[in-house]
Amino acid sequence: MNPGNHTATEPLCELTEGMPIVVGGDRIVRVTAELASSFTDGDRLLTVPSTGALLHVPASVGRVTEAAVGRAAAAFADMGAVSDQAVTAFFETFADRLADDAIFAPIAMANAADIAAAQAKSRSTTRLVLSDTMRSDMIDGLRTWAAAPSGRDQVVDRVEHEGWLVELQRAGLGVVGFVFEGRPNVFADACGVIRSGNTVVFRIGSDALGTAEAIVEHALNPAIEAAGLPDGAASLVAASERSAGHALFSDQRLALAVARGSGAAVAQLGAVAQGAGVPVSLHGTGGAWIIAGDSADADRLEAAVTASLDRKVCNTLNTAIVLRSRADELVPRVLAGLAAAAASLHTNPKLWMHESATGLVPDSWMAEAAIARAEGNVTEPGAEPLDETGLGREWEWEGSPEIGLAVADDLAQAMSWFNEWSPHFVVSIVADATDEAEAAYQGLDAPFIGNGFTRWVDGQYAFDRPELGLSNWEQGRLFGRGGVLSGDSVFTLRARVHQSDPSVHR
Repeated sequence: MNPGNHTATEPLCELTEGMPIVVGGDRIVRVTAELASSFTDGDRLLTVPSTGALLHVPASVGRVTEAAVGRAAAAFADMGAVSDQAVTAFFETFADRLADDAIFAPIAMANAADIAAAQAKSRSTTRLVLSDTMRSDMIDGLRTWAAAPSGRDQVVDRVEHEGWLVELQRAGLGVVGFVFEGRPNVFADACGVIRSGNTVVFRIGSDALGTAEAIVEHALNPAIEAAGLPDGAASLVAASERSAGHALFSDQRLALAVARGSGAAVAQLGAVAQGAGVPVSLHGTGGAWIIAGDSADADRLEAAVTASLDRKVCNTLNTAIVLRSRADELVPRVLAGLAAAAASLHTNPKLWMHESATGLVPDSWMAEAAIARAEGNVTEPGAEPLDETGLGREWEWEGSPEIGLAVADDLAQAMSWFNEWSPHFVVSIVADATDEAEAAYQGLDAPFIGNGFTRWVDGQYAFDRPELGLSNWEQGRLFGRGGVLSGDSVFTLRARVHQSDPSVHR
């Protein structure tokens, strides 16, 4: 065969039950009857090589998504002519409209409807509620971007030659595709990419779609228009189907794909983007660890546990490790901190015990209790056994604070457990001795390390920068081990030459 010849392709118009689909170059997956019957002419089929999953994108969803990306791509082409003052005005107007009670009223109504619909389906609403605090954080975040320098056209390097010079200047990267779970505040965070000259396309979880559409109608679009930004500078994919995220991340017009949400869903989205050749930053696996060192202060430990369990997000305490030398004293303090967190939420705690903690947890913890789950209160044991692999399980709790507990023989074993089973994300080492704290810092493989509560890990809270996500080891490594991915960190560099001597040649 002539290697210069290429096999012609033709559209995939239908699927048949049992039809073989090659994935990963060396495996075959068979089309199910359900997929075959639902696939029609114009639909798309995406594959995930790592799992063999076949993802169906209906034509209607594809059209909505392609249109949103098209608007954002056209807007990016016009962003070079948009002044920094206009971008500032956009953020200020967006914030002002969210702060106006009359304008915010229909957004609040839409959010209440989303919450009621999610509750009717026994789905979690902890991240869905657009509370007064969340609203305030959105407004503060937008005003932070209004006050921030753009960085566009900033010269980051300059090399002078005889008769000419070359400069490296910061510039917008392009269209950023953003898929996130049902947290309405993330909507405002992601607009930060506009500050550095980018445009953005959102796809939000179906539970929060009504809230997002209300924000677009009453605050976002009016702010874009008032500031004179190009239409589509921030676009929402108005589709509730999960496949809209797959369609978005497979669009090669994206300069960057960012995903936030549950680990499995985020990993799948990442695989779709990588298959399309789109750079991706994933922010899915969460759950923080606390390790109580041999020199731990008991009061500090208990306070850190309680303060790390006020709500379930990615930086919430997930696993607590106590050293055997202090276990008799410190395990009760971990339990007290967990109980205090539950009491503040007017519910009961949930504990998972590694076999190393056997005999250190009072029998009273094993009693049946009402545990607040997404579907409502469920009667189950307050404490249950946990194998070693379970140390890395993320507890997606609803109302009842939930953690895993283990007792390590020494600091080396505690660090080994973290490095093997954790998501390599957030860890707190509670230790008063400088040498012990430093040994933990050097030995623990995590980008975010503290010595108290874990909930400090947040772009806006810690660094005064609203975050798109927190990078850990899950292909979010824009900053080496990890870091805060924020709007002003999404940029590229352009080289620009100034030639003063027209006779310069090579």
